[in-house]
Amino acid sequence: MNMSPALKKKIVAAAAAAAIASLAWWAWSALPGDGPGDGFVNGNGRIEATEIDIATKLGGRIDEILAGEGDFVTAGEPLARMQIDVLQAQRDEAEASRQQAEHMAAAADAQVVQRESDVAAAQALVAQREAELDAAQRRLARSQTLAGEGAASIQELDDDRAAVRGAEAALAATRAQAAAARAAVEAAKAQRVGAHSTVVAAAATVARIDADIRDSILHSPRDGRVQFRVAQPGEVLGAGGRVLNLVDLADVYMTFFLPETVAGRVALGSEARIVLDAAPQYPIPATISFVASTAQFTPKTVETASERQKLMFRVKAQIPPELLREHLRQVKTGLPGVAWVKLDAGAPWPASLSVRLPE
Repeated sequence: MNMSPALKKKIVAAAAAAAIASLAWWAWSALPGDGPGDGFVNGNGRIEATEIDIATKLGGRIDEILAGEGDFVTAGEPLARMQIDVLQAQRDEAEASRQQAEHMAAAADAQVVQRESDVAAAQALVAQREAELDAAQRRLARSQTLAGEGAASIQELDDDRAAVRGAEAALAATRAQAAAARAAVEAAKAQRVGAHSTVVAAAATVARIDADIRDSILHSPRDGRVQFRVAQPGEVLGAGGRVLNLVDLADVYMTFFLPETVAGRVALGSEARIVLDAAPQYPIPATISFVASTAQFTPKTVETASERQKLMFRVKAQIPPELLREHLRQVKTGLPGVAWVKLDAGAPWPASLSVRLPE
């Protein structure tokens, strides 16, 4: 029967999970029975810690790595630098564009002032033309009265009428010029808005490049120890390329497995002790910080009590951060050992599991 690649991957993953859980159950069930009593339970595991990859934000060449493997680093400490020649050139270009945009914005501001002065001049001219029209209309009225009385000639009356028409035409033209001047003001204001928007965009480009330049220095996000180098100076990495691997020594724990019949009795915050194979004389205090809500491995059919005990749950025993800080240089990950968990809150710890720490 042909199976799809996806189905094959699922079967392989399920088989691997089954093997891990079965091994954890076998290791737990094979433990000697001379422990501290029924109020305690144990499981095998290894010391682990939160790992952080120090990676690049942008692609580029590594200029310098400032931390070596095994070095202790503090939060904010620079760990590596990337070359910034290209970024610096981009910033110079963006800065020139910003200055050009500022000059264009200043010119747009001056253009608005000029157009507003044109409107003021046009309005003054409109007032002048209105006065001329009023004078021409008054002369025409007098001429009409005198012509009716025979004191003025018909020619004078026609000349005054023509003057009124000319004054009306001049006023209409001046008003049109004033309207055009006001429209020019609005257009200049729109150009000014566009010019100032260009300044803001250019300034944002400079700020973005400045942020990229700052990000070219890779800082430690927290206190920890450099576990290993992934890259070397001179190498070219893509965006997100790893440079260093950092271990957070303030977040150290042991992960182990317990069967379903026991895991159901383990509460978050329960007291625990970690006994390392390398230093069995120093039980380390810990607290249960995690208990899995689902089993790591479930048989297809669960019919007997022995099969139900194969349901293994992942548990995490967390070492107090303040204790880790006091013994920072003695913390090592990957060490195997045994985690003991107190199920009965009232049961005292035996002398063999009393806390004893190295000086």
